[in-house]
Amino acid sequence: MSVLAGDQAPEDHQENRLRPSRLADFQGQTELKKNLGVFVEAARKREESLDHVFLSGPPGLGKTTLASILSQEMGAEFKVTAAPALEKPKDLAGILTTLGSGSVFLIDEIHRLKPAIEEMLYIAMEDYELDWIIGQGPAARSIRIPLPPFTLVGATTKAGLVAAPLYSRFGITVRINYYSIEDLSLIVRRSANILEIEVAPDAVELLARCARGTPRVANRILRRMRDFAQILGDGVINEAVVREGMERLMIDPEGLEEHDRAILRTIIVNYGGGPVGAETLAISVGESIDTLEDFYEPFLIQQGFIKRTPRGRVATPRAFEHLGLELPRENNGLLF
Repeated sequence: MSVLAGDQAPEDHQENRLRPSRLADFQGQTELKKNLGVFVEAARKREESLDHVFLSGPPGLGKTTLASILSQEMGAEFKVTAAPALEKPKDLAGILTTLGSGSVFLIDEIHRLKPAIEEMLYIAMEDYELDWIIGQGPAARSIRIPLPPFTLVGATTKAGLVAAPLYSRFGITVRINYYSIEDLSLIVRRSANILEIEVAPDAVELLARCARGTPRVANRILRRMRDFAQILGDGVINEAVVREGMERLMIDPEGLEEHDRAILRTIIVNYGGGPVGAETLAISVGESIDTLEDFYEPFLIQQGFIKRTPRGRVATPRAFEHLGLELPRENNGLLF
């Protein structure tokens, strides 16, 4: 595997240890796994590279992990970069010309590609050639550099921002959704086994419920509960340790962190339950609009705490109930 990145922090190294390397070890997303298994097996039987894959979904659900798994299943080299790192066409050309036959090349946050680089990708994806300009002015000429067959994996949290001509060139499109409590419980058990952490059965589901439907969050909380169990307990993560740890981390039983609750309180207290525009809300809670829309809102909407309307964000009755606030009569029409 080849990764175009700097040195990893210890926490990142632990996260990589928990990443499954085969589809069989990837928990949840059952139908998605079945389909990818068919596509991989068919490509291997034909001795071809896998078709280009488009992965979309909220952060932390396993897009990078799935790309790595595809390379493992195909027995191919794996390279990864992020779209913002590709500043000039020569940056992309440098990577494409070093790919081996059948390589899996992941571009994360592909919706942020610059137009010139995106245009270069079109030919590379369709014809496995690189269109390159040599010389300047009247002497300039275009040459085609052949590339070995490869699989481009485009990952994004904002599928709607990907240009239609680029999106249409992906033969396999995959949407990863939030995980169920049952699937997250399996992930917690698997991660605990790899990290050699003893987790009591009554603590597993509680951890899963606080994980925001996201494996990355589940693994992060598991590591923090290990710290609490080691220092405050006997090393075993049980229900009492989890409840105390969650209280210290200000995570409630629904998985909402302090900033989630601050967003709900802002909508309810400052703006009467809404509606309030995204830009105004972001300024009020001290976050960028991208962070608000990409990280906080999807979970709050999925859990039924807020909803988007043409006029802005509105807190639902469940948000009032969760914060212990009374639902104003005059807002009932908006909230329902």
